[in-house]
Amino acid sequence: MAMTDPSIAVRCSGVTKSFHAGDGTIEVLHGIDFDVPAAELTMLVGPSGCGKTTLISIIAAILTPTSGEVETCGRSITRMSDAEKVAFRRRNVGFIFQQYNLLPALSAAENAAIPLVAAGMPLARAAGSAAAILERIGMGAHLGKLPNQLSGGQQKRAAIARALVHAPRLIVCDEPTAALDAESGQTVLEILKDAALAPDRAVIVVTHDTRIYSFADRIASMEDGRIRAVSSAPLAQLSEAA
Repeated sequence: MAMTDPSIAVRCSGVTKSFHAGDGTIEVLHGIDFDVPAAELTMLVGPSGCGKTTLISIIAAILTPTSGEVETCGRSITRMSDAEKVAFRRRNVGFIFQQYNLLPALSAAENAAIPLVAAGMPLARAAGSAAAILERIGMGAHLGKLPNQLSGGQQKRAAIARALVHAPRLIVCDEPTAALDAESGQTVLEILKDAALAPDRAVIVVTHDTRIYSFADRIASMEDGRIRAVSSAPLAQLSEAA
């Protein structure tokens, strides 16, 4: 199922998500209708527990919605099998998790190279490509270090490089600047912004970091499992208009 509008990278229509809890269910998302334009950086903001991470996990084909339709990068991911979702993510999605999820036996460069290795590139060549991104975000002196030899901020940067190394069409970031100082956070957002400028790409950033709001092309505000507003205005203006 192809998307009718190539200017839209992601389209969510009537998306709900419920989780079993004991003898009942908890509904986290309530009929989300949400478009993410291509060639833009969209920020998703709102209080903790409002459903932001659940929504981006559905968009990235990690979770399956309870109901509704999701089209990502021109594909209907709600109709994919689990195997098809794995292949789709490998080719099209870079996900920056809040947890770093680095493999302890691999160096920073090798961890960042994993998406290229999964696509069939030899490890040495893939690590070289990853090193170029790591150097851009201040990790040039730490390429050969194992995760337990890195600080929390350095591990975060290795995880960011891993999400970018295979030039995915959709980059999804859950608090990408957490554990980073102001300068490193700005550098990361500059890289993400550059990635978003390509006409066949998009970036979604979940954040509470007010220092980076200026990088957004648009801001979507969530509350209680719903999109409350979407605006290209700065967040302060968005809040005043609500």
